[in-house]
This record gives sequence, structure tokens and C-alpha cells, in this order.
Amino acid sequence: MSTGAGTPSRGGSSAGGGAVGGSTGGGSTGGGSTTSDIPARLDRLPWSRWHWTIVVGLGTVWILDGLEVTVVGNIAGRLSEPGSGLSISSGQVTGTAAALYVAGACVGALFWGRLTDHFGRRKLFMITLAVYLAATALTSLSTDAWWFFLFRFLTGFGIGGEYAAINSAIDELIPANYRGRVDLMINGSFWLGAVGGSLLSILALDTAFLPENIGWRLTFALGAVLALVILLVRRHVPESPRWLLIHGRDQEAEEIVSGIERKIEEQQGEPLPAPEGRLEIHRRGSVTFLEIARTVFGRYRRRAVLGFSLFIGQAFLYNAITFGFGAILTRFFDIPADRTGYYFAVIAVGNFFGPLLLGKLFDTVGRRVMISSTYLLSGILLFATAWLFDRGSLSATTLTACWCAVLFFASAGASSAYLTVSEIFPMETRAMSIAFFYALGTAAGGISGPLLFADLTGTGRVGDTVLAFQIGASLMCVAGLVAAVLAVRAEGRSLEDVATPLSSSAPSGAGERGVGVG
Repeated sequence: MSTGAGTPSRGGSSAGGGAVGGSTGGGSTGGGSTTSDIPARLDRLPWSRWHWTIVVGLGTVWILDGLEVTVVGNIAGRLSEPGSGLSISSGQVTGTAAALYVAGACVGALFWGRLTDHFGRRKLFMITLAVYLAATALTSLSTDAWWFFLFRFLTGFGIGGEYAAINSAIDELIPANYRGRVDLMINGSFWLGAVGGSLLSILALDTAFLPENIGWRLTFALGAVLALVILLVRRHVPESPRWLLIHGRDQEAEEIVSGIERKIEEQQGEPLPAPEGRLEIHRRGSVTFLEIARTVFGRYRRRAVLGFSLFIGQAFLYNAITFGFGAILTRFFDIPADRTGYYFAVIAVGNFFGPLLLGKLFDTVGRRVMISSTYLLSGILLFATAWLFDRGSLSATTLTACWCAVLFFASAGASSAYLTVSEIFPMETRAMSIAFFYALGTAAGGISGPLLFADLTGTGRVGDTVLAFQIGASLMCVAGLVAAVLAVRAEGRSLEDVATPLSSSAPSGAGERGVGVG
């Protein structure tokens, strides 16, 4: 049997002094268990071209999500105009359709999340992307409001599954020392899609270039084309070796990891260092919903409070503002609907640079300091923006600048919410935990946010919009304070160290520190 990274040719010494049953790379032991150094081998890998393949194949889907959300917000005015080919009001687009998209994402996260933990990461991130592709293509063919609403829901249904499957796969494939910054960068790439959506909406709404009943349809069709390209790239992304290991498919996991190691050694021209630590896995059946609930709300109840706080805060802020920013510019500053995309592109750039520039600090300064500070800073800056807006001190340009500053920090914080819930719970429950917190947090903030925000900004009264700003700011500050107390110091630690798998004994060596309810 292959010994993988534990042989002298891969670092000069055996990985931890031998394995039970003579296997260091995933061999079976007696009694329905196996001892493996596969998690340690994945975590000690240097950054490589192979890891970039994972980022491109899996992470680029958030660009599609950003494109979807932004386009809908920016074309709401055009969809409601006579001649659009769709009988629908602007409020229905930014309120009802937006809420249905988020509701679909919540339902999809729970539905696909359970299947992801049971059937594997790879199968599900292929299926969920295909669902998104079909639904967004059919959205472009809408002729009635009910059709538009239905396929906005189904588009969200596919995207929700992506959140569970993709974040699980990424965290299980990326080395521990890079996990924080990579996860933030990938989740932050949502805003590259937002920039593209903003600029695309400008082109789509230009009736000198495209008829008013065609341009908005092409924006959705483009999303389907991009999804097809990503689907083709994604074929080369392997199943998570960690998932294979806990499901008794040791040899498959060994072959994948050995192949990755060979590629990286060829690229860097030298052998990899020996891995440190092994994990004993006791084979077992599928994890039940009751066991997931006991794990999350019993053993890890403090982490559950943390996850809910982070998701509710960011979901309300982002779903409210991304769906309503264009309406604010049009209603309070008389910006034409076909020009709001320029302003949104600016705040989208600020959003992208937040995780990009701050991401490394989550791996070096640490999770607790960075999560709490980004949430608190964004909340405080939003309170200041609300005050200036209430005084009438802002123009469309300066309001955009204020939002750019707020969302620079909020984007890093929001991305860290996904990072947090994907790494602080045991592997057997990872996808379902992501789905659960995403669904409940987003249902609380992401469905009520657009509906409430549409009502408040729809009155045309400054005070009502100020109140919406203040609610979002308050929730972000509360989440920041919760993170200051409860955030888990997961930087640089393996996933098995942060939360021991349910099917495992504690990792050997120093891996037991910090495992528990905290």
C-alpha cells in the first residue's frame, strides 16, 4: 500500500513514527477504523498552481451571485417601465423578487447541505451549479411576474446549495496557514460580480444600444453562459480527501493526495516536508439530524451563538443595501435608473478590496481581533453615514463614498462569517452547519431586510431611510461584540484541531488544544 508523505523520499522521516496497521496514508485498521495522516499532509502543502485551480474552479461562483444580486437591483427601474415585456413594479423587483431569491437560497442551502455531507462535496457542487444555470437562463425568458418570481426563487435555490458545498470543499482542500485569507478572498469575489453587474446593467439599460425588452434579458442569459464555463472548469476539481476518509474510501483519498503531492514536488523541484500528526477515524453510518443538533447546540452552543450573530448582522445589512441602493440614488438624488450602475460599481470595488487587503490579517493577527473589529468598524461608520444623510449633508457622490468605506470593512466581516461556520464545527456536520446558519441568519436578515428596506425607502422620507441604516448598523455592532467574546482562534490550525471529527479520536500530538465547547 502506498505510504504517501510518510516515506523518507517526502521529507526524510516517517510521519509520526508509523501508523496503526502499518499505514501512514489512509490504510485500514482492524475494528472498522483507520489511521491516516491525510489531513496533516494537506495542511502542510505550500501554495501552488494546483491550489489556484481550486480557487478558480470553486470560488468563481460567487462572481455569479454578485452579478445576479446587482443586476436585479440596478434594472428594477427598467423592468417596471412600460415596454419592458414584463408587467411588474420596481417594489416587486427589489422587495418580493429579492426576498424570494434569498428564500430560495435558504431552502436550497438546507436541502443541498444535507446531501453534501452525505453524498460528497464534488457531486453536489456540480449539481447545484447546473440548477443555477438552468434557473437563471429561464429567468431571462420571463413574460409574467409569476414566472420571474418562480425562477428567481429557483436561482437562489441553486446558489444556496453552492454556499454549503463550495465552502466545505474549499476549507477541506486549502492548507491551514492560508485558509482564512483564501476563504475571505473567494467570498469577497462576490463583488467582482457586482462590479460586472453594475457595468453590465448600464449597457443593458441603454436603449440606444439594446431594445428595452431585450437588454435585461441578456444580463440573465450571460449569467447562464458564465456558469457553463465554470461548470467545465469544475470538472477537474477532486472530491475532498477528508470527506472520503471519514466515509471509508481511504484508497481514493490516498490517490488524490499523492497525486497532488507529486504535482507540487515537480513544480517546486524538491521534496515536501514530512507531515506532523495522524488521525484515527472510526467508521460509522450517516450522521442524523438529531446528532447534528446535539453537536451544534449542545457541545458547541457558544459557537452556535457566534454563527447566528455574524450571519444575521451581515445578511440584513447586505441584502437590504444591495437590493435597495439604486432606489435610494434614484429617489433621493434624482440619479437616472440607467446611471445607478456607475455608483454601485464604486462601492462594489470597495467591497472587493476589503477581503483582499485585510484577508491575510485573519491568518496572522487572528480571527477574534479581525472579525470583531471589522464588524464594529462597519457599524460605527454606518451610524455616521446615517447621521450625515439625516442632516442633508450628502450628495450621491459622497453617499457612495461613505458606503464604500462602510463596506470595505463590512465585506471582510461578512466573508469571515462564512469562514467561521465552515471551520468551527466537526467535518461530518460541516456542510449542514454552513447551510443551517446561512439559512436561519439569512432568513432573519436577508428576507426581512429587503422587504423592510423597500418599505422604508419607498416612503420617500429621509427619516425612514435613516432608520433602516441605523438598524443595519446596530446589528453589525452587536455581532462585533459577540465575536470579541466568542470568536474561535482558528488561525493556522487544522480543521481537525479546531473541531475534532465525530468519527475520530483526538488528533495525536498538539492537535487537542482548544477542542471543546469554546
